[in-house]
Parts: sequence; C-alpha cells; structure tokens
Amino acid sequence: MPDFSIFSLAGKTALVTGGNSGIGLGIARGFVKAGARVLISGRNEEKSAAALAALRAIGGANAAQWLATDLADTDSIPAFFSAAAAALGGVDILVNSAGITYRSRADQMPLAEYERVLRVNLTAPYVLSQCFARARIAAGLPGSIILIASLMSEASRPTTSAYTASKGGIRQLVRALAVDWAPFDIRVNGIGPGFIRTPMNQVLMDNPEFDAWVKRRTPLSRWGLPEDFEGVAVFLASDAARFVTGQIVYVDGGWLATF
Repeated sequence: MPDFSIFSLAGKTALVTGGNSGIGLGIARGFVKAGARVLISGRNEEKSAAALAALRAIGGANAAQWLATDLADTDSIPAFFSAAAAALGGVDILVNSAGITYRSRADQMPLAEYERVLRVNLTAPYVLSQCFARARIAAGLPGSIILIASLMSEASRPTTSAYTASKGGIRQLVRALAVDWAPFDIRVNGIGPGFIRTPMNQVLMDNPEFDAWVKRRTPLSRWGLPEDFEGVAVFLASDAARFVTGQIVYVDGGWLATF
C-alpha cells in the first residue's frame, strides 16, 4: 500500500487570512481534513461564524478559530500575528489569501483605491510573512508560506490595473522571499487561481456573456470551485513538497496552457 503520510498535516497549525469564504475557506477545509488546526481571519463576523461551523463539522470543536482583522491597517498586523500565534501555540503554515479589487479604467482609477488594493493584496502579505519568518527563525523551526497569485500575475484585462499590479508583485514576492528564507528551511510558494466561483467574482458570474466566455476559454470548460484548492494547498504545506520553493502552481483549468 502507498504511504500517504507525507501529505499529513497532523499536529500542524495554520493561519489563513481571508479564510472565511472563497479560496481561503477551501484551503482551510483542506488543511483541517489533513489534520491541521487552523485560525482563519476576516472582517465579517457572520461569514466567519458560518466558516467556523463548517470547519468544526469536519475536524471537531478544536479544529478552527477566528480572529477579526483589517489587513488594510498594516500597522496592526504584527499585533494580529502575535495574537494568532498565541491562540494556536505557534504558526507552522501561513496562507495569505485575503484580497480585494477595485475596477476602473486606469486613467480614471482613484489613487486612494489603487493604494488600498496594493496595501491589502501585496503589502499585508509581505508584513505577515515577515512576522511569520521572524518567529520561525528565532525558534529555529522550518515553515511554509503560501501566497495567492492570479492569472493577473501573467496577463491583464481591462479595468484591473490595481489588481494586476498587486498580483504581478505577488509572483515576484514568492521568488524573493523563497530565496531569502531558504537557508532557514522556510519554503515560500504561490497558488495562481483561474476564474473561480467566489464572492469577489459574483458580478462576473452574473453576466451571461462573461460566464459563457469563461467556459469557452477554459479548457476544462467550467469555473473553478473553492474545493479545487484543497489538495494543492495541502501538498505545498506538507512534507510532500519539502523540496519545492519559489514556485507558483496555477489552478486554472488549463487557461494558461492555451490561447
């Protein structure tokens, strides 16, 4: 019989930002199924309560916790990380999944909105990753960081200049952090979603023409689902990926493989 214990996250702890919905919740579900205890963050208490109930239904009452945070307030992130680490008894795995967007033609983009998107999508993951790495290095412990990239890390569409800039930055940040922290056995990888059925994409899903275009353009002929991220996240966080760092795995239904 094959030994799949290398994929186990039993005894591990994970902090998943944006873990109360969408891709973040899909990743948190995968972690709980693999045996980890997770702490999810998000601003919406109602969504977070529903996510906690779902995670605890899988892994039991101790499987999941929630902390509220506003990642746009980057000055508050070190205190947030310290609280999360205290609640979990240390953080073995960090997933930077929270993200926002603002749609506007580039010449009409309010600078404040552009800066807010970059602050949440790029600066906040950088600060959280710093906090995580400092704690792991000080303790002499390995770690795994996962950042969420995008198809917009490789290309762009109209009205997405802020989001595209943030996700292009994530692609390079994965590489930069992987190189800096490899000597400490802290692995840094990314996951690049295609078009996924999440609340952020609701306006696109509700557009019949766009919905049909996504299905035509994607070789697997459908939108992705949050549960499509369970396996790849568990792989990247586990010892099965112990020699994998600085990589982005695209979960896009074949989108980038064709034109």
